[in-house]
Amino acid sequence: MSSEILAVLEYMEKEKGISREDMIATIESAIKTAGERGVNSSGDIRVEISPKTGAMKAWTQLEVVESVSDTSTEIHLDKARLYAESPQVGDIVERELDPSYLGRIAAKTAEQAIKQRLRQFEKEHIYDEFRDQVGNLVTGIVRRKDRGDLVVEVGKAEALLPWRERVPGEDWAPGERIRCLLNKLEQHGRGPELVLSRSSLNFVRKLFEMEVAEIADGTVTLAAMAREPGYRTKVCVKSNDPKVDPVGACVGARGARVKSIVREMNGEKVDIVRWFEDPIEQLAEALKPALPQNVTLDREKRRMYFEVVEDDLSVAIGRKGINARLTSRLLGWKLDIGKVVVKQVGFDERKSKAAEALTSVGIEFEVADRLVAFGLVSPEAFEGVTAEDLVGLGFESDIADTILEKVSTNEETEGSADQSNLEGQDA
Repeated sequence: MSSEILAVLEYMEKEKGISREDMIATIESAIKTAGERGVNSSGDIRVEISPKTGAMKAWTQLEVVESVSDTSTEIHLDKARLYAESPQVGDIVERELDPSYLGRIAAKTAEQAIKQRLRQFEKEHIYDEFRDQVGNLVTGIVRRKDRGDLVVEVGKAEALLPWRERVPGEDWAPGERIRCLLNKLEQHGRGPELVLSRSSLNFVRKLFEMEVAEIADGTVTLAAMAREPGYRTKVCVKSNDPKVDPVGACVGARGARVKSIVREMNGEKVDIVRWFEDPIEQLAEALKPALPQNVTLDREKRRMYFEVVEDDLSVAIGRKGINARLTSRLLGWKLDIGKVVVKQVGFDERKSKAAEALTSVGIEFEVADRLVAFGLVSPEAFEGVTAEDLVGLGFESDIADTILEKVSTNEETEGSADQSNLEGQDA
């Protein structure tokens, strides 16, 4: 028995990190309790295990009396002198027990105590190891799926990635490495539980701190963040050093830093924008490439009203409204988006003026309107046009003749006027 206990003590100390004194105290306490229930059900027992040899000794503790009524708890004064010098009535003396009395009980109890202490130690060790890591990134191996949750091995501990903390569209197989945020460390009766997250904003925040040195040292600050896990994240950054471009620092050379972050997020889109104190400037920055126009603010209700041109409307709103929602969260303002109405006046005005030019030579308005539709927008446009051409366009032959007559008369009138002007100048 002693060699077995010694081997266990050495193993627990070297492999598990449980001190020999701690393990001995645990085994002694367990054997004492079991011995009192079995061998000496009414009395007290003291157990000692040698830390050097593993040898076990046990004593039963008895009260010295003149008349014994219970041999399991009392000893006569005369017999007490065999175990102690000058015992007095009422004293407690110890009588060593034959180890064989505790043999089977000790072996079984020691085994149970060791297992129980090992479980308890592992729970304590897990709590001590991870209590200062809450809010940080941890890496583990996916072990199994449990009704939508993932069980992940992180070091020597098992952690849980609940379905509500997973990212839509991500699928992890047992054996894959996974990086998560240690979201919570919860204490239960069965021990500490590590709760992970990949969908929280802090997961993205920690990725930026890990990849961007300027964020880690405080030169660049993540001023605001908004996320639709699995779809898009918007990050608003500002620099505490005028020499440092916050967006450039986060993007990195040739996009290396942001690419690393996006890769860890399984391809989720990440928009990095500059922070502005003015909400209208911030809106314009966050909505790029869409351009907000006619912006008005209701500061009391923290609501923004603005318009974008039709081509920018789908960009500003985004697929399933994601871009608008993220921009709203990023700014902390509710958004009301409208469409800019562009007045189509150019063509109508030109058409109207062309019809007026034809009516000015005596052509009826309805006829002039039809002529303009065919591209005959001025009297000069009729050069080379014949009556047959107009009939081919659907005009009656008499109307065609009238049109050409009016245009011809106008040309002759203008020609006569021009000649008169020339003669007047010569005179």
